[in-house]
Amino acid sequence: MLKRWILDFAYYLDTSKSYQRKKHFFYRLLEDDKFKYKKYVDFLMITLIFISVIVLIREVKHHVNDYLLFFSNYIISFVFFIEYMLRLWVNSSVSKIIVARAEHDSFLHREVNLKKAFLEILRVKLRYMLSPQAIIDLLAILPFFHELRLLRIFILFRVFKLFRYAKSFQTLASVLGTKKFEFLTLGIFASIVIFISSVLIYVMEGNDPASPINTLFEAVYWSIVTISTVGYGDITPVSHEGRFVAMLVITAGIAVLAFTTSLFVSAFTEKLDEIREIKMIENVSKLKKFYLICGYESIARELARKLALSENDIIVMDEDEQRIELAKADGFTALNYDPGKVESYEKLNIDMATQVKAILCLRENDVENVYSALTIRSIDKEVFILALLMQDVNRKKLEFTGVDKIVYPQELVGLITKELVGKPVAFEVIHELRSENADVKIDELGVTERIVENFPTVGDLGNKKFRVVLLGVYKEKDDHFYFNPLDDMLLEAGDYLLVIGYQVFILEFEKYLHTKVDNA
Repeated sequence: MLKRWILDFAYYLDTSKSYQRKKHFFYRLLEDDKFKYKKYVDFLMITLIFISVIVLIREVKHHVNDYLLFFSNYIISFVFFIEYMLRLWVNSSVSKIIVARAEHDSFLHREVNLKKAFLEILRVKLRYMLSPQAIIDLLAILPFFHELRLLRIFILFRVFKLFRYAKSFQTLASVLGTKKFEFLTLGIFASIVIFISSVLIYVMEGNDPASPINTLFEAVYWSIVTISTVGYGDITPVSHEGRFVAMLVITAGIAVLAFTTSLFVSAFTEKLDEIREIKMIENVSKLKKFYLICGYESIARELARKLALSENDIIVMDEDEQRIELAKADGFTALNYDPGKVESYEKLNIDMATQVKAILCLRENDVENVYSALTIRSIDKEVFILALLMQDVNRKKLEFTGVDKIVYPQELVGLITKELVGKPVAFEVIHELRSENADVKIDELGVTERIVENFPTVGDLGNKKFRVVLLGVYKEKDDHFYFNPLDDMLLEAGDYLLVIGYQVFILEFEKYLHTKVDNA
């Protein structure tokens, strides 16, 4: 009967959406750095740690308010106790272990062995409880039993809990963790040196009445102080033999110090790029709105510069290291990730629906853009995707991926080329426009409602007075570009004017449009 009740309850918990949702919530609250509420819990815990340590320090020579003492001994300890129990709860699933055992035994047509299930539960829970962080959490609760005054010193263990909440400490621990074997070797070497030097100095100095080293403990203390190159001077050898041992220990101490320094330097050097990447991803996750550019070739580079002029945040993603370095040199946040892999977007730790204005697939390779678009659509169905099309035969493939906007440069190039066939001088002009050092630029100007009120048609713009050529008008409403439009074409808010001219004249023309509006 009891076994049946335990199995039913385990199945209930394992299938209960409400229970699993609550457990998942507390797991994310305690363990998931991506969860938006976790930082508040971390801040609360850090604050409680510092309060309890301050109370402990003040209590040494001053009277502490009874309410504050009660708060430190009971309230804070109780909060840590609740945290410890929650971590023990979410660390593993008791119901899943029982259900798994029941299904295994049922499959083999034998009676369910709950004893094995409970032993597995005990093993899993003990493995967590014996982990370093769980032991620190437990020791931090001991001051709750404040009647045992000695246990109050365990308040200091609450300081070690900072490693759990402070990300910088976690990063430091992960960096040093890469050199476990080297640090173990260093520890063994230092321990051997301390042991040998302690025995030697005790033998050399122990029988000398004038020597301050009278016990083995004092010999060990002297060895540690000497090998660390601290040298307090409170205990010093008086015999020639003892001083000779001191010289050997100092030499060994310099070697230990040099070895330790080299380990720290090499560990941080090896992990520096990874640390920078983690920091960069953290900064990206904090952005409210940004453009994500996949690929950083010539067209992407030019578009990124244009978007940057409007003070837009831009993130570049490319699998090629050279292009990433170029993007960084241009002042953009660039990540060496493959835009065609789901893992790349998972690493970013962003919410595409709320943070990404648009994703621009601008590789000058249709296959790469198709893969990138398919990957993005598998993650988010709504985010706006603009893709570059290099060959018109691949248009249907790109449309199949679900992109919102396809840009095909050859359409505009074809229009220009058609107009300039048989005109070599004109082609030289086009070549000049492509030159980065040329003063002549192609630019786009947005049309607002107030501009439409003062310049209702293309003919009203007066661009010729500024020696600015109007190449065409992009109608956002029709999603169509009108090359060399007629003067009677009506302008609408949201349109874009594509103009060519000297940069200074384009700026003057744009200023004129807005000045005319302001004076209207």
